[in-house]
Amino acid sequence: MKNADYPEPFRVLVRELRRLPGVGPRSAERMALWLLEESGRPTLLAEALGGARDGVTRCTACGFFSESETCGVCADTGREPILCVVERATDVLPIERTGAFRGHYHVLGGRLSPLEHVGPEDLRLRELTMRLENGPYREVILALSTDVEGEATANYLAQLLAPRGVSVTRLAQGMPAGGGLENADELTLSRALSGRRQASAS
Repeated sequence: MKNADYPEPFRVLVRELRRLPGVGPRSAERMALWLLEESGRPTLLAEALGGARDGVTRCTACGFFSESETCGVCADTGREPILCVVERATDVLPIERTGAFRGHYHVLGGRLSPLEHVGPEDLRLRELTMRLENGPYREVILALSTDVEGEATANYLAQLLAPRGVSVTRLAQGMPAGGGLENADELTLSRALSGRRQASAS
């Protein structure tokens, strides 16, 4: 006697939904059921996906998401002549939302990782050096991960940019706001101590 199961088209839909980041088998099944039970939703979702695929591109200058050849940040002439280098396009918005940075961005498209066969030729380094040659940038901020690959990428960039006469800085590292010493690891505490600054009396 054959066991009951979902039809094959439904199982295909579940398999595709499971490919999404952070979606497990049960979540994928619930999403698939919701899509099938909500009249018109699958069509609207398909149209939205198609619209995003056709309407979103990468800025030719910085690599961030854009609806045209140049994104709004690169087109803004009021920005400061500072370049913030990040690994991924998704790293731009957390920095931008702080309101503390009013310069420009450059997306590398990854980080150096020999184990994953990612070398300098796989990153947008040529575009970075061209921007520095053609632009008025006085500082480059390396806003990269603090793991082994991020540190290796930052060191490589520091050496690459050193002869270009531009100031190269890293994001400060240390204790997170609202965090206690008991929850900090040794590396975080070490960096917080080495990066300490003068206490203000006001």
